[in-house]
Amino acid sequence: MPRRPSRTVPTVLLPAPAGASGDDWQAWLAARLAEAGREVRLASWPAPEAADLAGCLAALRQSLAGLPDLGFDLLAHSAACLLWMHHAAGGEADSAAAADSAAAADSAAAAGSPDAGRLPRPDRVALVAPPAPDRQLPAWDFLRPVPLAVDALRRAADGTVLVGGEDDPNCPGGVARVYGAPLKMAATVIPGGGALGAADGYGPWPAVLDWCGRDNLAFLA
Repeated sequence: MPRRPSRTVPTVLLPAPAGASGDDWQAWLAARLAEAGREVRLASWPAPEAADLAGCLAALRQSLAGLPDLGFDLLAHSAACLLWMHHAAGGEADSAAAADSAAAADSAAAAGSPDAGRLPRPDRVALVAPPAPDRQLPAWDFLRPVPLAVDALRRAADGTVLVGGEDDPNCPGGVARVYGAPLKMAATVIPGGGALGAADGYGPWPAVLDWCGRDNLAFLA
């Protein structure tokens, strides 16, 4: 019998938008975590022909609603990593929603609870195979330009790690140079990993299950 994860916090999965990359490992991971009794939330994006940044950010926020602050993990794949960067940087929040959130935060602060009214933050985030910022993404180019906001990403979660294939065709130059260096963030580079999708042999992926089962941030390839 395979070892089951010992970590018990909920897990949020942000799959690659349709057409961006294969995501079979997330379906496999969701099943394994559910078998271990873990809560799993798999985000669902608008159809490509109707998708825009505001709609995708709203779907992401819905996936986070009600989770404990710094009490869950989040894994994003491919273009969903770019969406997370937009979320961390503030995105294109609807003005009315932003006003409501600000009002709630002000009210909470007055009551001595400054974190109320804000979206919960993950304890750990893994950004898997993010495409390069200048990579063309048919039907998803609204994700560009990509906000490489170091401080915002650090505030968005307690810890974030990058994971990428050494030969990812969507990220020429490699995840460590393209994202790790400018973001001052740890990166795990997987030799021969490609885009870390189903077509690259990443359906079942024991390493990602292992990461979900441990408490530390490091991703062990």
